[in-house]
Amino acid sequence: MPKIRITKQFTFETGHALYGYDGKCRNVHGHSYKLGVTVIGTPIDDINNVKYGMVIDFGDLKKIVKEDIVDVFDHATVFNKNTPHVELAKELKDRGHHVILVDYQPTSENMVIDFAAKIKSRLPEGIELYSLRLQETESSYAEWHQSDNL
Repeated sequence: MPKIRITKQFTFETGHALYGYDGKCRNVHGHSYKLGVTVIGTPIDDINNVKYGMVIDFGDLKKIVKEDIVDVFDHATVFNKNTPHVELAKELKDRGHHVILVDYQPTSENMVIDFAAKIKSRLPEGIELYSLRLQETESSYAEWHQSDNL
């Protein structure tokens, strides 16, 4: 049976700031992110399986991405915990804000690498993460492809 790729799209709102950056993005700001998740596998060929004909149930893929990424990052502010932004993060947390501290500069490039690792660890056997596309603005996005990371 041939391999098939399927894609599910997600959206979430996240704020961040890039410590030490020499442009406007050094300031706290937010984006309406769009995340495209593409997996590859062989459709189930067991006619007695309720998921017959599917590579993975879109609902199962949605559950993984929602739990590990969308529900975590939506309406959060992300800072690199290895910078002085940790002080700002503490202040915001103390005021009841949802803050995520990561061990990387929270660029789209680094976020997509982080997301790929999270999703890959949750996929069922026989299903592989093929690619991710994290769109930060209408004209800017970062992509991760498994074939580039072998």
